Amino acid sequence: MAASKPIVIDDDAIATRGEPSDEDEDDNGRSFEAFERQYAQDNSWESLQEDEQGNLRPLDRTAELRARRERAMSAAQSSRIRKGMIRYLLLVVDLSQAANASDMRPNRLAVMTGTARAFIRKFFDLNPLGQLGLLVLRNGVAERLTDLSGSPEMQISKLKQYGMDTGGAASLQNGLELGHELLAGVPPYVHRELLFLMAALSTVDPGKVDDSITKCKDAKIRVSVVGVSAEVHILRRATERTGGTYGVSLNEQHLSELLLSHAAPPPAPPGQLTAELVRMGFPQRAAAGEGNAVFVGELPELRSGGYTCPRCKARTQELPCKCHVCGLMLISSPHLARSYHHLFPVQPYEELDKQTLAQLAAAAAAADRPPGATADGAAAEDGMAVDGIPQAAAGSGSSSSSV
Repeated sequence: MAASKPIVIDDDAIATRGEPSDEDEDDNGRSFEAFERQYAQDNSWESLQEDEQGNLRPLDRTAELRARRERAMSAAQSSRIRKGMIRYLLLVVDLSQAANASDMRPNRLAVMTGTARAFIRKFFDLNPLGQLGLLVLRNGVAERLTDLSGSPEMQISKLKQYGMDTGGAASLQNGLELGHELLAGVPPYVHRELLFLMAALSTVDPGKVDDSITKCKDAKIRVSVVGVSAEVHILRRATERTGGTYGVSLNEQHLSELLLSHAAPPPAPPGQLTAELVRMGFPQRAAAGEGNAVFVGELPELRSGGYTCPRCKARTQELPCKCHVCGLMLISSPHLARSYHHLFPVQPYEELDKQTLAQLAAAAAAADRPPGATADGAAAEDGMAVDGIPQAAAGSGSSSSSV
């Protein structure tokens, strides 16, 4: 009969089974989540150094130089492409339950709304003649947060006031339908765009999404998507069929780069390459004061100031906008001047090394020097003594003595 072997029970292994290891806990014993372990030992300040001007630069500038090279190449290529000057864009922000995920610091909602505010400011900076509106997706429906307008401060204030409540699921079809409804009545010469900032990996739709995509394609609405999480097939299909772009962010910085890349005017679609004259009006600003108060805007508000339409004499509150009475496009001369650089963009600059810059500076200093003057500013006229020696003798090599 074989002798039985004793069974050894490791109490430490049983006690620690199913519990987080020491590497997943901080000093206070709190366990880390998956994304927190990534930032627990993230000493990002160790990878920075101070340059000659006192600015903080990363030690490895490969990524920075690569991004700069891509921007220069993109600017050189886009300088020969006709772009859309007057853009009507609807920014659709996903405020479903997926926006509460904490895989970004502090969470997706804070990062998405902060990036959206930066995008709004840059959009109006690069598109003075454009207009922007805000839509949100939550609880399975699409809500209109703001109408199309040319005021960035109004858009940002509405986003801060009503764009922080999340819940439910996202619906791509409802967003496409509401965007199509709002962009269907805009003038035919403008460029219609829908830009989705998506956080959800699924969409809850009341019907066929392909029908809504086809409707946007027929109306020449360009649909683009910036995803916070993984890529979704139906979003990819919507962007490909309407001529838009689709990008998925890797981190917070990459999300900002993807969204801000949509602020610049995109290339004009092939069907809108024909030139078309647009009638515009340049209104005059009315004087402010209690005695000049009139009803201003489509929703009449009794106030002073504003801008008077040159055609129908109606009063509007801001520029650029469309007159709510006669439909005339109202702009100011600075808006038109700021849009001029898209027609004739500046060629990309060529970077020079320090040695070349020093040679060019020396050549420029020599060119600005008056004739007959030396480098230190002393005169070198005929007959004038230099260091006690006449110039003729100083320049002669026949009689020289060593000291």
